[in-house]
Amino acid sequence: MKRYGLPRQCWALPGLLVVIMLLFTLSAAAQTPSIEGTYHLVSRTLPNGTVLKPPAIMGLFTYTKTHRNFNIVIKDATGKFYSYSLVSTYTLTPTEYSETRLFSILNDQRGGKDIVYDLSGKTQSVPVTMAGGRLQFKPPFDPPVLVFEGNKMTATLEKEFVDVWEKVP
Repeated sequence: MKRYGLPRQCWALPGLLVVIMLLFTLSAAAQTPSIEGTYHLVSRTLPNGTVLKPPAIMGLFTYTKTHRNFNIVIKDATGKFYSYSLVSTYTLTPTEYSETRLFSILNDQRGGKDIVYDLSGKTQSVPVTMAGGRLQFKPPFDPPVLVFEGNKMTATLEKEFVDVWEKVP
């Protein structure tokens, strides 16, 4: 029996193509680990071995499906503060992390500088490295390298600090 002039064997071809495309889409999505969640700063280790913990340093870092919100505050021994906040949108693929800064605020009392606001809307992309459930990239607007593994995130700025962040349950 023919339908629209096609042999019966061809009827299933469109359905088979849809299933194949769906499998490719699901496979690609499964390859990019999720970084979604809220992380709190557990500790910062300085090059001399000093470990800072709250309340000397506090931070909260959230990734939704499309947005990033980062906040950190440090109080030095003299009572002066350093704080940085960033809100942006992002996309993450197995090979690239792209971010658009919506705004950032930098307050560096320790350095004796004025507060700096940035509402540039700038977009930048960086490469992503993935291996064995570990995802690594250097955010375009922040200097440390981020490594996500399970419920932990580590931020490393060479010769400056290593921050350990844990996902809030």
